[in-house]
Amino acid sequence: MSDRILLIEDETPIADSVAYSLKSEGFSVEVSPDGLSGLTQFRTFAPDLIILDLMLPKLSGLDFCRIVRKESNVPIIMLTAKTEEVDRIVGLELGADDYVPKPFSIRELLARVRAVLRRTEGAKSDDLRASLQVGGILLDLSRRRVTVGEKIVHLPLKQFELLRVLMMNKGRVMTREELFKRVWDADATYDTGTLDVHIRWLREKVESDPSNPQYIRTVRGVGYRIASDGEV
Repeated sequence: MSDRILLIEDETPIADSVAYSLKSEGFSVEVSPDGLSGLTQFRTFAPDLIILDLMLPKLSGLDFCRIVRKESNVPIIMLTAKTEEVDRIVGLELGADDYVPKPFSIRELLARVRAVLRRTEGAKSDDLRASLQVGGILLDLSRRRVTVGEKIVHLPLKQFELLRVLMMNKGRVMTREELFKRVWDADATYDTGTLDVHIRWLREKVESDPSNPQYIRTVRGVGYRIASDGEV
């Protein structure tokens, strides 16, 4: 069964070109020209991945992302013509997993799509036995669900992967570079700033006091580790 992709893009030439290329690669594709209809299609089509333009009529990409993240952890790739860093950061903070600035090449977009789907499938198949738990954090691998105490926490793909990798190596110190290579593409350019920002966002989701983390510990000059059971 082919992966299902929902493309939400209001510029018809771009939407037609991207949809054609995705279908040519064997993906099942639905296209929506605005955020509101995209929201309906998201709920009926149940996509494996969403490609989302940031600037949309009726419902903006940021508002769309905010709503979807309350309902699902489906990976989202943003398309944006904006170049300001703040716009990308807002989208990522709201739960987008990656972004591709316009103008872009179809080849680059397809590579990003495959990379995100590959990481998603890796998270699903890595260990379907049951779950991982450290203190009050429960990570359900089969349903890709994170619970902190009694609260379900929706994590974007990279934050989920960071938490999964840390919890699967409970108590072990992992270098920043090792974490980056495990969560981003193996051939991605190592960027400690990107990793540290995602760790900060993850702490804000799972720690009761992110400034004094109980679970995700910094090992100065080396990297991070998640606390062992006896420490929490």
